Amino acid sequence: MTIKRILKSKSAMAGLAIITLDLILAIFAPLIATHPYDEIDFMHILAKPGEGGHIFGTDDYGRDVFSRLVYGSRVSLMVGVIAVGIGALIGTILGIISGYFGGFLDSLIMRFMDALLSFPYVLLAIAMMTVLGPGLFNAMIAIGVVMVPSFARVVRSAVLNVKNEDFVIASKVLGASNLRVIFHHILPNIVPSLIIYSSLNFAGAVISEATLSFLGLGIQPPTPSWGSMLSEAKDFLQIAPHMAIFPGLAILLTCLGFNLLG
Repeated sequence: MTIKRILKSKSAMAGLAIITLDLILAIFAPLIATHPYDEIDFMHILAKPGEGGHIFGTDDYGRDVFSRLVYGSRVSLMVGVIAVGIGALIGTILGIISGYFGGFLDSLIMRFMDALLSFPYVLLAIAMMTVLGPGLFNAMIAIGVVMVPSFARVVRSAVLNVKNEDFVIASKVLGASNLRVIFHHILPNIVPSLIIYSSLNFAGAVISEATLSFLGLGIQPPTPSWGSMLSEAKDFLQIAPHMAIFPGLAILLTCLGFNLLG
């Protein structure tokens, strides 16, 4: 049903096209990139787009911006998949426990989730990174963890809508265990909501990674990410605006794609 809705929606198809392009860039980066992402061209430092065989120009080290942009797509998509996966997995477990069993567990879990939601999630991710230390792996963990509360609330709401349906009540009356009810009746009926919410959170994960990398807490040089490219460009905005324009557009289009799909 969800696939049919996507195929009928022009905006969803546009979003899918953007995401597909990102996937192609990430998977075939070595074939698409015109230069190694860490290759330095001393003859064309801060070259404008099109100069010296560099499609999108070069940065302050003479590295090809297009190639770094292509390889940076790998980082952004990997962070999106793993961070959203962490948030969805833990959030789904907590949301199901909270919504299905209710009572004290529901109050305890939701109050803790509310406490975490009271902080801006990027600020919370930065706080976690100061404890975990910089690096891509730690960034994915931090972003995933700060997504848990929102996933938990969405899943809890979906569970509350499903658990009082006649087919769930009938299953309980027939003696089905809680685990059987959850895996055979609750979980399959909340998956569509989970998929939609996950696609929307991909955009948040991409922006969060870009923010952490911009602050120097994400992926470390020389490996490129769109956020780190923006960080490197901030001192050259007047003389080499292309250093910021292209990674900025990449982040914008990727987030737009996931939001249109969601």
